[in-house]
Amino acid sequence: MKLVEPPSCSSAASTVVFIGRDSRGNWVAQEQNGFYGGLFVNRAQAIKYALFENGHHPETIVELPREIELDMNGNQLLSGKRRAA
Repeated sequence: MKLVEPPSCSSAASTVVFIGRDSRGNWVAQEQNGFYGGLFVNRAQAIKYALFENGHHPETIVELPREIELDMNGNQLLSGKRRAA
């Protein structure tokens, strides 16, 4: 039996993962389309998670200088305002 990766896994290198702090000081890692993400106690763990999820492509990780809120509904929140799709 041949195992096939789902499309979201095979295209991991082409997606951007944003990392930054939320309004409460937690570290956030979130894929640009909201397919995956999480809250972390430090930057190193957020980066480790992002690398694991995106197939170890550090060039697709973007650290944001402004607040980022974790949103698992597919709508990324930046600085408390919804980003236009």
